[in-house]
Amino acid sequence: MPDVAANAYPIAFGDFKSAYTIAERPDLRILRDPFSAKPNVLFYASKRVGGDITDYAAIKLLKVAIS
Repeated sequence: MPDVAANAYPIAFGDFKSAYTIAERPDLRILRDPFSAKPNVLFYASKRVGGDITDYAAIKLLKVAIS
């Protein structure tokens, strides 16, 4: 969200549970790194997660006017 300034929309309110959907991929990637910490082997795990607004009517933005 932007900082409070003239003609900005710094506050959002509404029903975020119905307005926003989180998409989670089922795959988990594991990378083996045998070079970094001898004599141990390091493993790096990563997972893809994303999200998007699915119902724009469920969220309202509050506009700030500075006088």
